[in-house]
Amino acid sequence: MKSMRSCTQLLIWVFSLFYISANAQQQTDLLIIGGGASGTMAGIQAARMGTRTLIIEETDWLGGMLTSAGVAAIDGNHRMPSGLWGEFRSRLYEYYGGPATVSTGWVSNTLFEPHVGNNILKQMAAAEKNLQIAYRVSWQTIRRVNDHWEVTVMKEKKTSVITAKLVIDATELGDVAAAAGAKYAIGMDSRLETGEEQAPEKANDIIQDLTYVVILKDYGKGADKTIPKPEGYDPAVFAGSCDVSDPASFDSPANNCHHMMQYGRLPNNKYMINWPKSGNDYYLNLIGKTPAERAEALKAAKLHSLRFIYYLQTVLGYKHLGIADDEFPTKDRLPMIPYHRESRRVKGEALLTVNQVSRPYDFTLFRTGVAVGDYTIDHHHEKNKQAPKIDFVKIRVPSYNVPLGSLLPAGVDGLIVAEKSIGVTNIVNGATRLQPVVLGIGQAAGVLAALSLQKNISPRGVAVRDVQQALLDAKAYIMPFIDVPATDPHFAAIQRIGATGILKGTGVPYLWANQTWFYPERTISRYELTEGLRAYYEPLRTYWGASGEPLNLRFLLELLEKSGHKTSLQEIQQNWASLHLSGTPTADMELNRRSTAVLIDHYLQPFQRGVDYAGQLNTITQ
Repeated sequence: MKSMRSCTQLLIWVFSLFYISANAQQQTDLLIIGGGASGTMAGIQAARMGTRTLIIEETDWLGGMLTSAGVAAIDGNHRMPSGLWGEFRSRLYEYYGGPATVSTGWVSNTLFEPHVGNNILKQMAAAEKNLQIAYRVSWQTIRRVNDHWEVTVMKEKKTSVITAKLVIDATELGDVAAAAGAKYAIGMDSRLETGEEQAPEKANDIIQDLTYVVILKDYGKGADKTIPKPEGYDPAVFAGSCDVSDPASFDSPANNCHHMMQYGRLPNNKYMINWPKSGNDYYLNLIGKTPAERAEALKAAKLHSLRFIYYLQTVLGYKHLGIADDEFPTKDRLPMIPYHRESRRVKGEALLTVNQVSRPYDFTLFRTGVAVGDYTIDHHHEKNKQAPKIDFVKIRVPSYNVPLGSLLPAGVDGLIVAEKSIGVTNIVNGATRLQPVVLGIGQAAGVLAALSLQKNISPRGVAVRDVQQALLDAKAYIMPFIDVPATDPHFAAIQRIGATGILKGTGVPYLWANQTWFYPERTISRYELTEGLRAYYEPLRTYWGASGEPLNLRFLLELLEKSGHKTSLQEIQQNWASLHLSGTPTADMELNRRSTAVLIDHYLQPFQRGVDYAGQLNTITQ
């Protein structure tokens, strides 16, 4: 079986070598530019929904920041293994031997070797008959011609044209969206524009530091893998690198080099050197540069990382740790790309601000969520002394969801953005840039593209609720409820009711894994449910007959009737078992949030009421 799988992968690889270069022009329904974290997930999801999909990728690998950039330590969403992120993690568990085998460093619950992540993603992609991938292909130009895109690409110095009905920009820096005419922002926003009190008064073009990650390998006691002294090396630059104090904790050590080395410890005695503070972060804004200028500028970032490795080996005494020789297929054994924390951010149909993240129910945008995240706002600005001082740790937010409108650039048809280029503010980018969120954004982009092509309408014409339901069908979260996993029999119903806002979650800013709780087993009052239903059902807006008493079936029947769906206790009793609810239903039975959500979802189906990209309810036509 293993040899057959290897043979299949070889054939796919060989096909990708000739797919572009052998033809002057190719046609596909969906073209995804960039096989990074979001692009790979978008391709797999769209293909699973029957869409003929092509991914073009500049390197030989899939996964982008997860793999090609070496950031193989997952930040966040450990208790929300949404959709394809959960599937990828399960395959890591299977490969290494369970959850404990990948919980090797204290920065993450899931760490892995980059080449293993690449192999798993390629296996997932190879299983999709509607998905083709062309490696070592770079895009050159893009233009809209009538109802399709024409994209000029280059492979081995040969150019050709790909025509596609839809394009997903999954590039690391949002290059395609910019070339296609999308408006975008770069750097820090003004608080006067976004309403975020934490933002500086004046906007600037300062982005987060990037990192050229290095993967080290333990070559054994007595080994000396010290690299040649890099040009311009100054140990004073890295003098504070062992500071492991955690601003979210009161009892973390301040200076412990051994502990810091375990920060990104990977399986099989390897170490991910993606070291904050006085480590190998480096300020470099590549967004406006050409590919050639970027390659030249990145030499300085690589050199900075090599200097840090030399510091670890000589000053800190880790000379037995050398650059891994079995990870990246590059001459210098460094990753193929740097870790970009920030890119362009498109002006989308929706803009997610920190105000909406921190107080979701004060707004309506949460109703449109298509991906979830729980990591706190985390910015890296230590290497740019010109960056305004913002204490990002003090920006306390709960877990959150990403609105669908953020994936759609305003004014550009037939284009969907993914990766880190979605419509969020600079501050919010410090949370949405994390790997599981970007994987979820990619899956949502794939769903949106597939539904657009199936319905033969523009992506912005696809109903928000249709995208959300397709994601739920794929076991992906649209609401960040930590206590109702996708394996729960009522997962979809609770997610749907949560997305209506009829029953709200409770947000908790918690360390580096923020939370939102649904509390499914808690009882609910008559007033709480009535308040939630008012926005959806006109007769309830003037109804004041709900007290703070616990909700029971008798009162629920009254609310159902006032909301336009008259049913009987007998009917509910007949359907009780098929709805997988526990207990024996009687008129006086007190209901918890779980059973209430399931019954409201089943009988009233408020999720079917459409919403726009702002989360406002569509008008009901008589």
